[in-house]
Amino acid sequence: MDTGTSDTARRGPAHTGQPPGGTVIFLNGTSSSGKSSIATELLRILDDRYFHFPVDAFHAMRSKREILPHQFQDVLDSTCRGFHRAAAGMAAGGNNIVVDHVFSQSWRVADCVSVFVPENVLLVGVRCPLPELERREGERGDRPSGLAAKQFARVHAHGIHDIECDTSVLSPLECAERIRDFLPGRPRPTAFQQLRERLLTPSVPNA
Repeated sequence: MDTGTSDTARRGPAHTGQPPGGTVIFLNGTSSSGKSSIATELLRILDDRYFHFPVDAFHAMRSKREILPHQFQDVLDSTCRGFHRAAAGMAAGGNNIVVDHVFSQSWRVADCVSVFVPENVLLVGVRCPLPELERREGERGDRPSGLAAKQFARVHAHGIHDIECDTSVLSPLECAERIRDFLPGRPRPTAFQQLRERLLTPSVPNA
């Protein structure tokens, strides 16, 4: 039966020289760093069709049942594991996506590089000085006080991105334009490839 879906659509953008699957623009930064605003601009200015995949949307899907204090970390971690796999599955289906996430724990980095096709991922470090993050957090009023400060030292601890943007000096549109212009000629190996090699390759003991 002809479903109307072409072989090219099923395979994804293989013509770009990367493995089958969609392109993933992965925005990593603390709460209030401006990731969602950058994602909004990216979807507006990129020529190809992209989907915004924010981790906060997955937390919002959860039922409003009370989470006991001793359950909180397990619920948070399982939600993030599911988010990683849902986003990777969307890309595997040939869709371009903008992922909006926080690498506030080292296991999240290792899990992401294990489930995404690393050649297809552009890892963007979204940076902002802590005083500005705290100012934004206070203005927003929809985040726990001190959340950005708690994440600040951890979110870039893995040490490598393909490109970085400082949202204290660049507008969301300027950040999005930098990412768009960097995307076609991004260097190889990608940051995800380097992280996968570092985190997932077993070390060989000295003879």
